[in-house]
Amino acid sequence: MGKDPSLPFLTFYDDATGERTELSGATLANWVSKTANLLVDGCGLGSGDVAAVRLPAHWQTAAVLLGAWTAGLSVAYGEPTGAGADVEFASLTAAETGAPGPADRYVLGLAPMGLPMRGGVPDGFADYVAEVRQFGDHYPGPVGGAGTEELVERARALGYPAGRVLVDAVAHPDPVEWLVAPLAAGASIVLSVNSDQAKLEQRAASEQATAVL
Repeated sequence: MGKDPSLPFLTFYDDATGERTELSGATLANWVSKTANLLVDGCGLGSGDVAAVRLPAHWQTAAVLLGAWTAGLSVAYGEPTGAGADVEFASLTAAETGAPGPADRYVLGLAPMGLPMRGGVPDGFADYVAEVRQFGDHYPGPVGGAGTEELVERARALGYPAGRVLVDAVAHPDPVEWLVAPLAAGASIVLSVNSDQAKLEQRAASEQATAVL
């Protein structure tokens, strides 16, 4: 991902917790490949299958979404339950409040540094971080499936600039806006959640962002 995979590609800020996590293109690509391999080799899924993603804007959500699209799945984002999907990825809050879903269900604690969950995992779910790390860093393909080109065209229509963009997830909660559109423009991402608006200008300067969205 990106012309130089060693450079920062997705930098994540959470102003509610003080977290800052920076992923290079190579690191994010590894998470994406592991997720795609989990779906294909672990769950037996592929083109035509559906992933329900009940997660907030987060760097791990980026890995899940890109991994699902890479493996050829379509994504139902933000639906109230995973019913009707072939696999589900949920935050701990969503997992504890949702209705029964597919056989393969993964919960994300969204802990800093991509740590596995501490404490119990909700019934019917597996810990995404613990499971995905068992799979390979390279996804052999094929890559993508039906609907991917349409998704990219929607993202390109937003007209994001290249360079490095700071995206406030409060204003842009849709992953097409905070994830796909920057990727389609060839931009690296600074993703800010639970944003303290007073910090965004300085954050853009310190991260050398060329645009704030």
